[in-house]
Amino acid sequence: MSVDLRTIIRDIPDFPCEGVVFKDITPILHNPDYLRSAIDMMTDTLKGIDFDLIAGPESRGFIFGVPVSVAMGKGFIPVRKAGKLPYKTVKKAYDLEYGSAEIEIHADAVKKGDRVVVVDDLLATGGTSKALCELIESVGGEVVRLAFLIELDFLNGRKVLDGYDVKSLVTF
Repeated sequence: MSVDLRTIIRDIPDFPCEGVVFKDITPILHNPDYLRSAIDMMTDTLKGIDFDLIAGPESRGFIFGVPVSVAMGKGFIPVRKAGKLPYKTVKKAYDLEYGSAEIEIHADAVKKGDRVVVVDDLLATGGTSKALCELIESVGGEVVRLAFLIELDFLNGRKVLDGYDVKSLVTF
């Protein structure tokens, strides 16, 4: 089943604050055919890529990253906000529009030389994705592709990720 995901993603005006138009993916998640189609399309963007692991940031990176990793026969690295993982971790701090944050992975999640694909639902400003790439690289991994369901190209996140191989299924 071929689906035009762009027509299924709904706009929510003034969320989370006035002036923002939120791109809501829950209509995709509610329909198993749409969800399967999105996962299949993401998987297709990885065909021919030599990689070992998929990393996905919480929470929507989990939604797409885990089924793609299963479909591709690859392990999955959960990327969490600081303090959420139970084992020894490595962290990366990064700046947000209003403040800062930290993301982390388990210290043994990536081995030197591992080739990693990042899967997430949205590329906006690119800050979180860039921090995730730097985190993977800091422990010896190589980011070989970033795959997103949606890219908000007017926020120029792709420029922040210059030098990385970025694929997006839907661009607004």
